[in-house]
Amino acid sequence: MSTLSIGIASSAPAATTFFSTKTKRTHFKLNISCVQWDPEGILGKPGTGHLARLEFKRRLERDAEAREAFEQHLREEKERRRALRQSRELPDTAEETIEYFLDTEAQEIEFEIARLRHRLDEDFFSHLKFEIGQIRFAVSKTEDMEDRLIELEALQKALQEGTEAYDKMQAELITAKKSLTKILSSKDIKATLLEMVEGNELNRSLLTLLDENIANANMDNQKQAAAFMEKIRAAVLKYLTLLYLQRFRYCTKDQTWSI
Repeated sequence: MSTLSIGIASSAPAATTFFSTKTKRTHFKLNISCVQWDPEGILGKPGTGHLARLEFKRRLERDAEAREAFEQHLREEKERRRALRQSRELPDTAEETIEYFLDTEAQEIEFEIARLRHRLDEDFFSHLKFEIGQIRFAVSKTEDMEDRLIELEALQKALQEGTEAYDKMQAELITAKKSLTKILSSKDIKATLLEMVEGNELNRSLLTLLDENIANANMDNQKQAAAFMEKIRAAVLKYLTLLYLQRFRYCTKDQTWSI
């Protein structure tokens, strides 16, 4: 049995068809409508306070600049006062002492009282009182005399109060030196402090003296001594605070303080 083959001839060449695999990308914008939606907990708990932290950081930077400017102002003011103190000629007589204090800045009064305490004796205050009396009981007074009287009366009060405070501070300072010597030479500092509390031997002057010694120790690079005295100061401050609280009792009934 023979096989019949049929052939179809074509005069046109075979055409090859190519299909492009390049696809057109569709661009779209992702809109987040709920930042708290995180069902699987991938993002963790939302954080807060970012703006507050940024504001706090900016405030710190501003505060640092302000603090530096303020410290610079203090240094300049300290240097100005030092130069002024050195340039002033100290008085010799009661009349000169009166004029000296009248020309003294208010913030320098305490320093000048300490420097001229030996001049502020009974004779000086008698002279000041006499001059005040002359103006006060004058038959006729000018405006300048009235102003002078006001200045002298204010000066008299300031110097009397200032010398009393200075003398009290010096007496407390002497006591503080004895107290500090007693503490530093003690083998049991805690027991010594308790004993001094009972004897009412602790005061603010002791803290001032400790501050001076700590500053001097740091300047001399005696770090161990400074640290030791800082511990003593902290203990003294604690006992002073307790003493203050024990002297005052708060009455809850009438909401008043009583000694």
